[in-house]
Amino acid sequence: MTLPGDSYLEEGASAKVVMTRAVFIAAPTDEVWPWLAQLGRGAGWYSYDRLDNGSRVSANHLVSWIPPPQLGDATAVGYLRHLDMGRALTWWLPGEQLAGHTLRMVFDVHLAPDGDGSRLIARVSGDAEGLCGRPMMCVFEGIDSIMARRQLLGIKKRVEAHATRRSDPDRPEAGDRDQYQLYEVIYAAGEDAGVSGQEKAHEWRKAAIADGMVEDPRSMVQSHSEALTYS
Repeated sequence: MTLPGDSYLEEGASAKVVMTRAVFIAAPTDEVWPWLAQLGRGAGWYSYDRLDNGSRVSANHLVSWIPPPQLGDATAVGYLRHLDMGRALTWWLPGEQLAGHTLRMVFDVHLAPDGDGSRLIARVSGDAEGLCGRPMMCVFEGIDSIMARRQLLGIKKRVEAHATRRSDPDRPEAGDRDQYQLYEVIYAAGEDAGVSGQEKAHEWRKAAIADGMVEDPRSMVQSHSEALTYS
């Protein structure tokens, strides 16, 4: 099926991978969506926490202080470029330098009813420029296949076991914004969670501002100053 992020890599390097996985979840979409909405936005990544979450244990409940997703939210996998509330999110990593190569990545998440349950589809696409772009994409494909499988099963397990519970008696919220996720997330409104400087959320927020997804805070200050002068 066509997903919103498919067009992001249409013009780019020939070294490219497209990986689509899916899982059935025995719960309606309105119970699944809140878990997707907090994915990577302060609740962790639901995968191998020692590898992709700095050993923080991903949340097993819907975290009270995480705001609804907004275009321009920035986290480790880029910034939120497409949002269809209750149905789809697309994260866009516009270009990261690694060993002299430029890598781009798209993370599409799509949710739809499936009988008495839900069908969750996750598509990860990427390309790389440089002499070793193709081998690099092969390595990326292998690593992501392991992590993505764990992630989808992690979401399925949490939804089917806990539905939309708002607290976890085993690990109650302590108020720490890095309790469930190490890598920083910067919400569109400017607040953040995770540990500041961990991963490249600041870089992806700059990209979101450059692409017009988030208003530049400097222009907001200038507009406020001009309004005060005018009044």
